[in-house]
Amino acid sequence: MQKPLRNYILQHYSAREAQEMEEDIVEVTSMRSEVERSTDASEARRDLLQRYFRALCVMESRFPISSEREHINTLHFTWYDAFRQGRKVSQQNIHFEKAAIAFNLGAVQSQIALSADRTTPMGLKQACGAFQAAAGVFAFLRDNISMKAAGTGNNSTIDISVECAGMLERLMLAQAQECFFEKVVADNKSLLCSKVAKQVGTFYEEACAALLLPPLNQHMDRTWVAHVQLKAAQFNAEAYYRAALDLHDKDDIPEEIARLRVGSSIIAEGRKQAKGAVVGPLQDVVTKLEMNINRNLDRANKENDRVYLMRVPSPDSLPPLVGAALAKSTPAVDVLDATKEKMFAGLVPDSSAKALSKYTEMVDDIVRTLAERLQQESEIMRVKLKEMNLPDSLRALEGSTSLPDDLRDDVEAVQIDGGPAGLETEMKQLRDLRRVNEELLAQVEKQLEKEATEDAQNRAQFGTRWTRPQSSTLTKTLHERANRFAVNLKQAGDSDARIDRTIRDNMHIMGILDTKPIESALPTLGRPMLSLDGNEDQIVGALRQNLSELEQCASQRAGLEDMLKEMRRNDNILPKLMTTSGSYEDLFKKEIGKYDLVSQEISRNIEDQDRLFQQIKMHNEAFSSVFNLEDFKLQQEKAYNQVRAAVQKYREVRENINEGLKFYATLQAAITNLKQHCNDYVMTRSIQCREMMDDIQRKIAGLSLTNNNRHSAPPTSHGSQDSSYYHPTASGPAPGYAGQPPAPPYYAGHSLPGIPPYYSQPPVHAQSQHPAHNSNQPHSGWQGQPAPQAPAAQPGAAAQPPPNASVGGLLSQIYRHWGL
Repeated sequence: MQKPLRNYILQHYSAREAQEMEEDIVEVTSMRSEVERSTDASEARRDLLQRYFRALCVMESRFPISSEREHINTLHFTWYDAFRQGRKVSQQNIHFEKAAIAFNLGAVQSQIALSADRTTPMGLKQACGAFQAAAGVFAFLRDNISMKAAGTGNNSTIDISVECAGMLERLMLAQAQECFFEKVVADNKSLLCSKVAKQVGTFYEEACAALLLPPLNQHMDRTWVAHVQLKAAQFNAEAYYRAALDLHDKDDIPEEIARLRVGSSIIAEGRKQAKGAVVGPLQDVVTKLEMNINRNLDRANKENDRVYLMRVPSPDSLPPLVGAALAKSTPAVDVLDATKEKMFAGLVPDSSAKALSKYTEMVDDIVRTLAERLQQESEIMRVKLKEMNLPDSLRALEGSTSLPDDLRDDVEAVQIDGGPAGLETEMKQLRDLRRVNEELLAQVEKQLEKEATEDAQNRAQFGTRWTRPQSSTLTKTLHERANRFAVNLKQAGDSDARIDRTIRDNMHIMGILDTKPIESALPTLGRPMLSLDGNEDQIVGALRQNLSELEQCASQRAGLEDMLKEMRRNDNILPKLMTTSGSYEDLFKKEIGKYDLVSQEISRNIEDQDRLFQQIKMHNEAFSSVFNLEDFKLQQEKAYNQVRAAVQKYREVRENINEGLKFYATLQAAITNLKQHCNDYVMTRSIQCREMMDDIQRKIAGLSLTNNNRHSAPPTSHGSQDSSYYHPTASGPAPGYAGQPPAPPYYAGHSLPGIPPYYSQPPVHAQSQHPAHNSNQPHSGWQGQPAPQAPAAQPGAAAQPPPNASVGGLLSQIYRHWGL
């Protein structure tokens, strides 16, 4: 670099000026060498790159570097592509050097950010600031240098392209926003966590979108794409996870479930897209987040099924999560501004640099105005064609009709779900579940009836000796629960019947959804049955010709826009500014005149478009009249409405069936629990029955022995142990019973808010309490009267233990277990 710069000054200025500029030439050459040697990612390298970039800006206004004979044509800038390190490119273009330095400056800023200790507040702040500074540098590269650094053919690298610089800016902002997320999580600002995480995901999505489009999609390594995709999925899922945590604190369980479901699907899809291309810490973080989401989802589902019984809304019905963009690109203009640099100040007047800046602003304004005009005309063309239903009406004439995109997506979703033809299978599953519940309930009732019959037989056989409570006093709650479940089943059966009738009554509406492809069920535009002039083909041919010419007009506008960009990229009047002896304004006027030609071409293109629109309008009116296009539009809209109505009715029926399946599953669990209670009750009563019968037999045997020894035994006093032996131990229930049990809070027999009218509220199984108190006392929370106590013993009588005291303790423990 040193020799070409010195020779240029000698040739175009003088030896004296070359000697005066020698120190500056040595300094800039030294900086270039240091940039080549330095590899550390420190603040020193960052400052070096900034100083060298400012030096290049100064050189740009003083040294014309190109292949032209009068320019510095022996100086080549050589760089390797950052993402394809075997790709080397050399250019005689100072903008290529500036682009490479700006790229490296952004890369160094990102490395400084990565080296910060983000476990401390100061380190987190440092990392965030460095990432935002890196984003600012890449934005500056994209907006100010990339277009000028683009070479011809393969004489450039993609890493400094507009597309790559924009992608890297988004990537840096994503990591800066991630630092803000870590801060709000550490500060426990729950209201901000979801919004900040959502914006992190948005930034990563924007970076990923650029990676999947040309030219980056064929340039970047697969691991880059997979990593960014997984990061986007991670933080989009994190946003839903944080929103669900906030909803849980507000007891909004249904929306919490909906948010968690979306988060779970997002992270599952992200892992699928990554396809093993991402390993290490990121996979561990994503796996942990997925576990947290699924664990909270299971917990929320159980709470809703057991307590709230609220309908979970569709994710589409919820308001979208909104991100809060806290990270912003730090403008790089201040650190890269070369206006205060003194290097080569005596070589070229400052007026030349100011004139170049002014010319650049003028050119940018012209290019922007012309480009906006082209885009505006393209939008006008699209809107006018849409109003005339073109080219859709011509496609309809060919038998190629289609649904609107949103409606087609709805139909595809219904067909994937099984469609109306699959509803009968769902109804069969509903009926099978109801039958299972009915059979379980019948088994419960049979158990209770059998036990009551056996108790009645024993009571009739033993009379007053059969002292335990009657079955009817103990099974009242169980019977009530069984009856309520029976009412539930009756109401559910009525709901099933209503669903079945709805399917039958609306199958003629929903049946269209089973048509594949769905477009075959749509009306087509037919030729008129009676032709008066026989000019239908001529009208159609003219209309198609006009549309083809309009398409060519649109292609021409795209070419004009590319021409504008190319002219702007190659527009460099710095050499002329440095050698002109006249007025800068005259030079500007002459140079800007280059854009008059493209401006005229744009005006001519717009005029051609207006002319074509007039012809299209005339031919379309004739086409609409001959082919009765208005009636076709009405038929088409009617068909669309039929499909919409079918989709809506199908979703309504499908939702009701899903509610029914959920209801029967919940009810089955409750009836199974009741059956287990009945099993425990019957087993306990059976044990007590055997022990009481043994007790009665012992008493009868003792009475017989007493009668046989009456004359030989000494007389006993009134109230003795023998006389009290035949007396019942208590006038109330047998030991182990605490009176009539309370009714658990099962199904109340009416619908609750949030339950669709097709099904009543499923029963909620209440957990029994297990108070550690004497079995002869009422249970905690029992609202009835205490169990009757045994009468006081006669004066002088010896205290006798209950005949079945050993069994009483066991019964007490068993009954407390199942709630009696």
